[in-house]
Amino acid sequence: MDKIKKLAIANRGEVAVRIIRACQELGIETVLLHSDVDTQSLAYRLADETYCVGSAPTGESYLNIESNVQAALASGADAVHPGFGFLSENADFARACIENRLIFVGPSPECIELFGDKISAKKLVIEAGGPTVPGYEGQDQSIETLLAQVEKIGCPVIVKAAAGGGGR
Repeated sequence: MDKIKKLAIANRGEVAVRIIRACQELGIETVLLHSDVDTQSLAYRLADETYCVGSAPTGESYLNIESNVQAALASGADAVHPGFGFLSENADFARACIENRLIFVGPSPECIELFGDKISAKKLVIEAGGPTVPGYEGQDQSIETLLAQVEKIGCPVIVKAAAGGGGR
């Protein structure tokens, strides 16, 4: 694996600060990819270089794949760290980085796709012999069926969307 010399950070706030500090300890140059409203942030002040990737709405900046990849390339970075949240769980972003010969610091696009769906991820863990929490993944979502499943599984019960990540 190639040694990372210059890392673009596609995140903000404390996440970016921690990545920058780790890079400083490792002697890796940092490039903060930021929105127009983050120019007063600690991460902005700590980074070796900064590139604005768009305006405040996250869809125009932190979630804009093209803007983040182009800024990383323009900076001369050889790698991109997505932090967590934002583009870290986006297989298309990981793929775009790799296609542009940027090292993506994170899982492969295939892993991101697989683990982005809780049902397929759970099936893979079961196939590998790993432990899982009992659950219900059936198509019948009627109140009667769900209450019967709660009786079978026991409490407490958490209801999550199959593709929901983080707080979704």
